[in-house]
Amino acid sequence: MANPSKTLFSGLRILDLTRAVAGPTCTRMFSELGADVIKVEAFPEGDLTRQVSKIRNERSLYFVQQNLGKKSLCVDLRNPKGLQLVKDLVPLVDVVVQNFKPGVMASMGMAYDDLKELKQDIILCSISSLGQTGSLAEKPGYDMIAQSYAGVTSMVGDPDDAPCFPQLAIGDVSTGVMGAFSVLAALYHRDRTGEGQHLDVSILDTYYHSHEASVHQYSGSNGKIEPNRTGRHMNYLAPAGVFRANGGYITIMSFLHHWKDLCAAMDRPELAEDERLGNDEGRLENLDEVIELIESWLQNFPDRDTAMDKLDEFGVPAGPVLTIAETVAHPHLRERGTVRTIDDRIAGKFEIPGLPPKFSKFPDLPEFDAPTLGEHNEEIITNILGRSDDELAELRNAGILKEKNI
Repeated sequence: MANPSKTLFSGLRILDLTRAVAGPTCTRMFSELGADVIKVEAFPEGDLTRQVSKIRNERSLYFVQQNLGKKSLCVDLRNPKGLQLVKDLVPLVDVVVQNFKPGVMASMGMAYDDLKELKQDIILCSISSLGQTGSLAEKPGYDMIAQSYAGVTSMVGDPDDAPCFPQLAIGDVSTGVMGAFSVLAALYHRDRTGEGQHLDVSILDTYYHSHEASVHQYSGSNGKIEPNRTGRHMNYLAPAGVFRANGGYITIMSFLHHWKDLCAAMDRPELAEDERLGNDEGRLENLDEVIELIESWLQNFPDRDTAMDKLDEFGVPAGPVLTIAETVAHPHLRERGTVRTIDDRIAGKFEIPGLPPKFSKFPDLPEFDAPTLGEHNEEIITNILGRSDDELAELRNAGILKEKNI
């Protein structure tokens, strides 16, 4: 356990009723910065992600990544005594985070109004795929479902082919971060007013918030502009896309005032003043020609990295399209902690993405482990809830609690 004086959220306690990715990402933002996060896991197998990415010693690396620094309570919520244990924790926490399907919390007697009866200033953060309200609220959903409803999937892929999914849980992770932001805002409000509140955070809303241009382009043009997938290149600025080089690809964003920098790098300064190519509108009208021009120039270099050196020399906004293996080994990503090595007690050492924000007062993240299933049952029941050893034994004997070294 980290030294409380050296953590950002020491003294903050969160009851974590989440599983999968979006909810655990939200609570992980707090646990990694020192909050006391009590993760309630479904009986008897725990968080469903414990069954995913079991690459080493039957330990889920997926679960480890999303649940560093949390305490695990594995309890049978279908048993009234088990459910009561969780309800008894509510007065002892600042925040409850849950990502059940809308209506499940109410069915357990843990809707926001129920929680307020237990703790007047409680903050409840409800994370879901499509929201707590609205005609779609009760639909089952995952990241990709919300992504599809948000019009994001329609924007990914080649224009002449079917829409594609990015192989990342972008919505889940972003929604977890949005949930953490919402909790912090609610805590700030509570500190000023003494009031708790219910937060409704959805993957759908988070995805839709990511449309930096497409929605206003469609609306502002009265439907004349219909944003759609454009493959490797943007369709409203140019050149802005992924270009083929020898031995790989390079993303080049040389639009607006950066066009002259690319022209200088290619030793074609006259193109910066060319009537057809001197502005973004002209380059968009002649995009195939611009792509051919740039990719032909890139073929003059023996490899991608040499071409990158030339682009960097002239200040062209560009970056190599790295593979995951290349990111894990990249010195910049390792220096910043973007790639983070953890040493799990069961799975050993492996890399995960690091925490994005860097804090000058807390430059070093605490070294946390992810819990085994029900690892903290005894601590939570006896130390936090104040139950006796006999009561703990009764709960275990009744099969209400479970521990497993996974």
